[in-house]
Amino acid sequence: MEEVLKKVNCVKDLRKLNIKEKEKLAEEIRELIIKTVSKNGGHLASNLGVVELTIALHSVLRTPRDSIIWDVGHQTYVHKILTGRKDKLYSLRQLKGIAGFPKTSESEFDCFNTGHSSTSISVALGMARANKLENKSDRVVAVIGDGALTGGMAQEALNDAGSSNADIMVILNDNGMSISKNVGGITYFLSKLRTKKFYTITNSKLKSLMLKVPVVGKTVVKLAQKVKRGIKQIFIQKMYYEDMGFTYLGPVDGHNIEKLESVLKTSKSIKGPILIHVVTQKGKGYKYAEENPDKFHSTSSFDIETGLKNNEIKDDYSQVFGKKLIELAKKDSKIVAISAAMIDGTGLNEFKKQFPNRIFDVGIAEQHAVGMAAGMAKKGFKPVVPIYSSFYQRAFDQVVHDICIQNLPVVMCVDRAGIVGKDGETHQGIFDLAMFSMIPNITIMAPKNFEELEKMLEFAFTLNSPVVIRYPRGGEGKYKFEKCENIQLGKAEVLKSGKDLTIVAIGKMVERAMEVSELLIDKGISCEVINARFLKPLDYNIIETSIRKTKNVITIEDGLIHGGLGTSITELINECKINNVNFKAYGYDDIFVKHGSVEELEKLNGLDAESIALSIQILEKLNEFK
Repeated sequence: MEEVLKKVNCVKDLRKLNIKEKEKLAEEIRELIIKTVSKNGGHLASNLGVVELTIALHSVLRTPRDSIIWDVGHQTYVHKILTGRKDKLYSLRQLKGIAGFPKTSESEFDCFNTGHSSTSISVALGMARANKLENKSDRVVAVIGDGALTGGMAQEALNDAGSSNADIMVILNDNGMSISKNVGGITYFLSKLRTKKFYTITNSKLKSLMLKVPVVGKTVVKLAQKVKRGIKQIFIQKMYYEDMGFTYLGPVDGHNIEKLESVLKTSKSIKGPILIHVVTQKGKGYKYAEENPDKFHSTSSFDIETGLKNNEIKDDYSQVFGKKLIELAKKDSKIVAISAAMIDGTGLNEFKKQFPNRIFDVGIAEQHAVGMAAGMAKKGFKPVVPIYSSFYQRAFDQVVHDICIQNLPVVMCVDRAGIVGKDGETHQGIFDLAMFSMIPNITIMAPKNFEELEKMLEFAFTLNSPVVIRYPRGGEGKYKFEKCENIQLGKAEVLKSGKDLTIVAIGKMVERAMEVSELLIDKGISCEVINARFLKPLDYNIIETSIRKTKNVITIEDGLIHGGLGTSITELINECKINNVNFKAYGYDDIFVKHGSVEELEKLNGLDAESIALSIQILEKLNEFK
């Protein structure tokens, strides 16, 4: 048979295919995605799990007139292939290529930008209500995974949608996984639904027919409804979604295109909120992803034949954090770890094995994780909460209200801080320094290397107050530091003395500062390099002394300048009334950083060593640096 994928360049081509052709298309799409992700990296397992579902959705719905909102959005590679971007898939997640998430700037089929969990039902309900106000019959569909359903925002939206009478369809993509294995009551509930052979599909045509029967029609329908409800209680104990106001359809085999299309067509005749429960296998069609869906949730490039990653880092900041936490937990029984569905991603796997009763995975529920940590701290425990920087944004209120106002000793480890690269705007960790720095009662640290991370984690438990430690994705840089002084509260570290220029850097950018200083030696510029270590409290003594000496200062950080280190040094100069100072901040200036490799994005934003050094030389020639 001729390759089906060659014939499908848009959804109109897809809708001309028969079921057998669509099944062949599914196989070919899987091959294309595996090939692409093996080279570019990306979210593999989640995309392989929704191939048939995506084909069925675009076959039955009138997209782009009908809107599909993809929760998180990392599972949209199939969607992109079917909506005119097949020939651009080679550029997936590359600089200036197509994004790994939905982008309204890319296609009219991407009706809403997504990147974080549990938002789709809220957005879909908003669109459905807007359609109703304008008397439009367009369908709005939210595709959400069972992992994302553990998020509080998803539950809030379900609660509202169920009583709304809005024409909204929620597709529950149930694969038993988020990033790590799903946990919690909703997971147990869905497990019961999955294992029942009884299907609760409402037959509106039969009901309509029976109502037309004279005298006994209504009685029969009422009796049937009572029987149906009774059977549901027997087989499914509690129909959670129907009790909330949804018409529940399913469970449906998420890899059977014919059954998927059938239930989707049935749903089009039903008014009001509908939930279709689709059961899929994460990683389907690729052996290694099926066996290790968590490892292939988001992956770097890999060898297709073996499933082994190319150039895998031996140690990274997450693993170093996890090992050190185990060491400290062995000495202190009050130390506990809390994860928001990311035990593996944040380096807590081994901790879980050694201390199964002292680790709590709360699901994709960052607000709850931080609030619970506050509760445990209030009772005398020492909770550690590692969450990715871009996801800590979701728990900002809990950090302020539950932890910092009460000055509770919670250690908040901000993983994936700074630029993470190819996942783009929604995942770049550039806001955390600015976000946390405005909160009273908080200490903020960032290590220059692994050794300093270990020292900071140990030091954090001595403070008995809220602490943030932020560190980047991946491993150390190539620069080898000669020293790593012990941590003292608010004390910076002078790594190199100089007379012409003060360079203040924090976290991974301390290495960048050393590289810049070495490039400038040949240009006759002597640099004093200061590792700030703390953004809050900032070491006014060491930094002020250096600035008064050189009268020229720059800051380097992998976050927003405004509210971060650049702002803090500006405030220091003003408060200490240091006159005639030349100052420039290097960081990200009021922007959302798109996707590309970390190196490409840093160079694009003038944050590589060569660009910074060249900028300083230009400033010197303009007599802005003396």
